[in-house]
Amino acid sequence: MTAPAPIAGADAVAPEGAASPGVAAPTEARRWRRWLRRFTAATPPEVDRYDPLADEPASPRSNLLDKSPFAIGFFATLGGLLAFALVATLGALQWVLLLVILALYLALGLNPGVEWLHRHGVPRPMAVTLVALLLVAFIVLGAWAVLPVVTQQVNALAQNMPSYLEDLRANGAFADIDARFGIVDRISETVLSGAWIEGVFGGLLGAGLAIANVVVSLVITLVLTLYFLASLPAIKAAIYELAPASKRPRVRYLANQVFVRIGGYIRGLFIVVGCATLAAFLFLNIVGLGSLSLALAVVVMVCAFIPIVGPSTSMVIVSIVAYSVSPAIGLATLVFFLIYLQVDAYLLQPRIFQHSVQVPGALVVLAALSGGVLFGIAGALIAIPTAASLLLLYREVLIPELDRR
Repeated sequence: MTAPAPIAGADAVAPEGAASPGVAAPTEARRWRRWLRRFTAATPPEVDRYDPLADEPASPRSNLLDKSPFAIGFFATLGGLLAFALVATLGALQWVLLLVILALYLALGLNPGVEWLHRHGVPRPMAVTLVALLLVAFIVLGAWAVLPVVTQQVNALAQNMPSYLEDLRANGAFADIDARFGIVDRISETVLSGAWIEGVFGGLLGAGLAIANVVVSLVITLVLTLYFLASLPAIKAAIYELAPASKRPRVRYLANQVFVRIGGYIRGLFIVVGCATLAAFLFLNIVGLGSLSLALAVVVMVCAFIPIVGPSTSMVIVSIVAYSVSPAIGLATLVFFLIYLQVDAYLLQPRIFQHSVQVPGALVVLAALSGGVLFGIAGALIAIPTAASLLLLYREVLIPELDRR
């Protein structure tokens, strides 16, 4: 049996860089095939960089200490400046924002009248125009009733002030106090010289600017109210579209409930103010104030829009004016308003607001006081419907979310 032939070159020394014996040396074609497989392989799925169960080693987390101190300080300062600029801008525009919110609330209160006209066949633009004309006519009639009487009373007070002060000096009980403190002389010097205007408004220029500011604010509020009233359906649709499509029905329901609460409060406030105005007008005519009845009724109407303190303020003003006409009429007026305030607080307002606002009495007082302290009369006016809206969101959104946890 013949021995197998030896492999050619088996005993030869392998050249430098060749593979070891028994291992096939990679050829150029094989190396190209490996490179092509790596180049054309599918992209592996993304792995969580911080998943400890992932096959790939997790990358180290980014640390704030690894950042440049200059970059940290720069971006922190930039964020602080932007936040300060935003707060300053909102502070400068707070009066404008307040007027916008007040106008929107008034539009929601007047919208049921527009919808009633629209349901009875009046086109919406025409219905808005009719409501706007009624509102403007109401304001003009109120100013026409008050301004002449106020001018007349101010002139009469300026002319009769010296005689009033002398009558005070003739009073024995007051004469001793006046002799000690000089009250009459101080009143004469302050009132007749016009120094009170300087102290309250900062002079005639300040008084003129204050009156102009009030007039401009009323005009802006009226214009914005009419604009919101005309475009209220579009405003509601824009608010609904801000929500995701999956949550839009829920947002539509909540927004409609908020609008109903705000509109209900404004309508109820109009009813309360109308009842107070009518009652004051009838009583003042019965007691014989005559031409002053309409002007004083308008004063009652304006003060009735102010929550909490408005009715009491109108009671004091009307009683003083009635007392200047006749002490008996002034006393009767004071008694009438004291009785009416109790009827209004315990009978009228609970029945009118119990279905529209649904806000506890303590929360009404706190909201009105807080709004008045922060933003004045306009803030007190919008505070109660705002509290009603927030209370609705608390009941419909926060409480169900807490119950699910």
